[in-house]
Amino acid sequence: MRLSAIISFFILTSFETSSAQNAYVRLGQQAFMDGNFKAAVAQLEKACMVDSTNANAYWMLGYSYYHSENYRKSIAAYTKVIFINPVDASAYYYRARAKGYLGKDTYLSPTEREKHLLGAIFDLTKAIAIEPNDHGKCYQTRGIAYREYGIFKLDQRNAHNYDKARGINSLKASITDLEKVLNDNPGRSDISALIELSKEKLATANGHH
Repeated sequence: MRLSAIISFFILTSFETSSAQNAYVRLGQQAFMDGNFKAAVAQLEKACMVDSTNANAYWMLGYSYYHSENYRKSIAAYTKVIFINPVDASAYYYRARAKGYLGKDTYLSPTEREKHLLGAIFDLTKAIAIEPNDHGKCYQTRGIAYREYGIFKLDQRNAHNYDKARGINSLKASITDLEKVLNDNPGRSDISALIELSKEKLATANGHH
C-alpha cells in the first residue's frame, strides 16, 4: 500500500471509531436524560469499549449503574472517571454512595462490608477536600456513613470487627458532620432527626438507655 493510501485508511478508521463512539454516547445520553438507565447502560457500555478515555461517558455509566442498583459496576465506572480526572468531586461522591449501599449489604462478609463503609467515608472526605465550598450533601452523606460505620463497629455479633472505641468515635464524627449541615440550614428537620438518631446510638453505646 502506498503511504498516502495508508494515511487515508487510518484517518477513515479513526473517523469511523469516533462517529460510532459519538452515536453510542448520544444514544446513551438520551436514555440517561429520559431516566431509562437500563437503556443508558447498554449504549454507554459500548461507548466506553470504543473509547476508554471518555470521562463523561463513564460518569453517566456509573450513575446509570447506581440507579439500576448495580453498585459494584457503578464503583468500577466511577473509579475510571477518577483515574481520568482525579479532581471530579461528584465521581467521589457517587462512588461513596455506591460503597455505602454495599457496606449495608448483610449478605457480604463483615470484612468486605467494613472495606466499603470505610471506602465511602474516604471518598466523601476526598470530595470535600476537592470542593470545600460545595459540601452540604457531602457532609450529610458522610455523617450518615459515619453512623453506619459506628453501628457496624458496635455490633457484637461481628466479634472479629467489634471495636467499641472506634464505634463511639465514628458516631461522634457523625454528629459533628450533621451539626455542620444543620448550622448552615437551621430549618432542616430531616437533619435534626438524623442527629437525634446518631445521639441515641451513642447513648446506647455508652451504656445510657
